Amino acid sequence: MGGWGSGRYGGRPTVDASLKIDIAWMFRSGYAREGEYRAGSIQWTCRGEPSGSIGYQAIMTEPGAERLELFYTRGSGNDAEQVRQMVRLCFTVPHHGGKRWWMLCPFRHIRVGKLYLPAGGDRFASRQAWRLGYQCQREAARDRPLERLFRLQEKLGCDRGLGAFPSRPKGMWQRTYDRHLERYWELEDAANREFVAFASRLMRLDSSII
Repeated sequence: MGGWGSGRYGGRPTVDASLKIDIAWMFRSGYAREGEYRAGSIQWTCRGEPSGSIGYQAIMTEPGAERLELFYTRGSGNDAEQVRQMVRLCFTVPHHGGKRWWMLCPFRHIRVGKLYLPAGGDRFASRQAWRLGYQCQREAARDRPLERLFRLQEKLGCDRGLGAFPSRPKGMWQRTYDRHLERYWELEDAANREFVAFASRLMRLDSSII
């Protein structure tokens, strides 16, 4: 399984930004049905615009060998690769009866309900195999005091960084500037405390290595 490309920014890709196959959704929507063979295409959209599609076969006519076969093109031009990927299926029996179908991750061989293909990835695999994060985790990181301080500095038109004092932008009311300035000092104090705590952790780490 290859990586998602060295040109990405902003850390690891997230499940939100990846193409997703949800086996429960496939059964609910009629894309797969126990004891039957079904084929067609799965399409994704982003903000109402097409963002990807694949062909598939749901082969449920061979007990013990149920599987999905996925067909898609990776890349473009001379580098295009015609991919045919097989995903085995299995089921468990819940306490309330019936069957719950799962996919087996082709790389981690674990039972999962969803498989993902991040931008630049080459095969569908589990979230664990791709080590995908969640957008909410990234947003939580952006809510750190230093990130909030940087955003306020940009709003006030000053340089980013600790100790970069913001002057009042032209056209801004004094009372508005005073309100922003009060928030600025709060965020800078919190960011300084965060920096000191981070430096202390590094010092403890260094001392444990020596």
